[in-house]
Amino acid sequence: MNICVFCASSQKIDPKYVELATEVGTELALRGHTLVSGGATVSCMGAVTSAARAAGGRTVGVIPQVLVDIEVADDGSDELIITADMRERKGVMDARSDAFLVLPGGIGTLEELFEIWTARVLGVHAKPLVILDPWGLYEPLRSLVEHMYDEGFTRANVFDAISWTKSVEEAFTLLESPGRPLSPSVEELGESTGA
Repeated sequence: MNICVFCASSQKIDPKYVELATEVGTELALRGHTLVSGGATVSCMGAVTSAARAAGGRTVGVIPQVLVDIEVADDGSDELIITADMRERKGVMDARSDAFLVLPGGIGTLEELFEIWTARVLGVHAKPLVILDPWGLYEPLRSLVEHMYDEGFTRANVFDAISWTKSVEEAFTLLESPGRPLSPSVEELGESTGA
């Protein structure tokens, strides 16, 4: 599989997050998968790609020209795709990936997560989407989405479209499982396509 990993590029985070990215990169390669990443060498992004290559895995980096210009491009990638902008980058990452794994990250990671999550809820794709969150960074987000559902702002299948896990082993087990079908309720079948 081509597995896209969304993760942090911040260098101010606790080293445990970088260690998690390293573990993920190693496990991904040992399971025979190809890594699709944001194509940068910093923080978790650099750690996941370096670890995947060190364990014999293939890496595909996708990076916009603006980030190449500030010298963070992963020139060691087996394939480095340079895009015109951030929007094109996400489209290429989506098209090149069979599944998505979200590690702890900032607002860029959230943007990537929400785009893939929304597309899954709307039935645009059926690719597995897994959040790996050992230390609960995303728990407030999960609570917020539950509250949004309670208030009628989203469908019940928003929960079917994503898996939450705390261990690397469980994350890969879920990624390697066929995508769960989304089952809207009878009431939701008559709703608009809003997520």
